[in-house]
Amino acid sequence: MSAARLIALDWGTSSLRAWRLGEGGKLLAQRQQPWGLMHLPEGGFEAALHGMAKGWLDDGVPLIAAGMVGSAQGWREVPYVDCPAGAEALAAGLLAADAGGGLKLHIVPGVRHARPDVMRGEETQCLGALALQPGLAEHSTLLLPGTHSKWLRVAQGRIVDFQTFMTGELYALLREHSILGRPALSAGETSSDDAFDRGVAAVRDAPLVGLSPLLFSARTLVLAGQLEAAHSLDYLSGLLIGEELRCALTQHDAAAPLRLIGDASLCARYRRALVPHGIHEAPTLEGATVAGLWQVALRAGLIEDAE
Repeated sequence: MSAARLIALDWGTSSLRAWRLGEGGKLLAQRQQPWGLMHLPEGGFEAALHGMAKGWLDDGVPLIAAGMVGSAQGWREVPYVDCPAGAEALAAGLLAADAGGGLKLHIVPGVRHARPDVMRGEETQCLGALALQPGLAEHSTLLLPGTHSKWLRVAQGRIVDFQTFMTGELYALLREHSILGRPALSAGETSSDDAFDRGVAAVRDAPLVGLSPLLFSARTLVLAGQLEAAHSLDYLSGLLIGEELRCALTQHDAAAPLRLIGDASLCARYRRALVPHGIHEAPTLEGATVAGLWQVALRAGLIEDAE
């Protein structure tokens, strides 16, 4: 069996993922549990860590984690690093939390923008993206869709700017707790690329109108017989993602490579929505979290580069 060099964790609000990494960041094993901040097992954070890494801790390898585990609701609150921020700043901001049994869990800090805006976890994915594709370090844009989508602008290996869009959370709220979700939920929601595209186009074609007056069309189009009730949530998704793109792309440098990081199906939806805006090349990067945790551990001296 290959010797482990690092145990890396992505610890969020709803889930915990762990990787046992060997030389050069090679993946030796991985595990996942629904032990996010809101669903910890009996015994809390320490029990979750020891349960997740059972059988991995005997090697005495360092442990590192990124994500909401470093928030005010997490294991230990880790102060944000100010933007612009790169690997050295994140490594310097690591906080070592007592993990029991003589172990220390090194928690990566988040990043804060003076706007103000904050993130935890995405900064580590950004470092991983730059390690996987070094050509992105000089000048690029990273899009991380999700509950709170992040748009990161990178220059000379550092995060120099970022913005948060609450697209995913807004969709969930409108779907479950507004009149806009009722038609599809009553009819039986079915997927429709055409309805999604229609929502994206509605926002793109009415830049001076904005999202707010368009939202009600997710209901009125159904009432007028111009949109199937079962497809109305895909139309709503198109409106929300379309609005995010409309706002974010006004600040995007067309010469900067754009990369997506996140769930494959969600990234595919964003990639589809980018096409009407003239962006046909926006690949999804995989493995960014693991690569980023490895990079921070290297910079912090927790592990050494074999070379």
